[in-house]
Amino acid sequence: MKIGICSDHAGFAYKTRLITYLRRKGYETVDFGTDSEVSMDYSDVAHPLALAVEKGEVDLGIAFCGTGNGMAMTLNKHKGIRAGLAWTSEIGRLVKAHNNANVLVMPARFISFRMATSITRTWLETEFEGGRHQRRIEKMVSW
Repeated sequence: MKIGICSDHAGFAYKTRLITYLRRKGYETVDFGTDSEVSMDYSDVAHPLALAVEKGEVDLGIAFCGTGNGMAMTLNKHKGIRAGLAWTSEIGRLVKAHNNANVLVMPARFISFRMATSITRTWLETEFEGGRHQRRIEKMVSW
């Protein structure tokens, strides 16, 4: 599985460490930036990640910013993206099981790196439940 990953300056350290973690677990990763902790605009990395997910160049995406909100809002502007913001493993499970999130977004300033790996692992291991949740997703994207 190929996972695209991006962050702004606030999430740079977690993004870098998570890439190492994912590669050790056997995932291929594509780094969409940023490349340092120098202040930058999250949209500059969120849009390229979203496009790569939409085009099938990566299977899934992961994004970090300070609160996670800016990334999630930007990513969700793309029609083919369902970016879910998670700050616990249970929320990570639910954004996949119920919303079939194809991008996981995490708030680097509000969770530990250990929690970020737990959320990521749970999200990657969770299957979409379908059924009533599929109907809800169809209504979400039909507007």
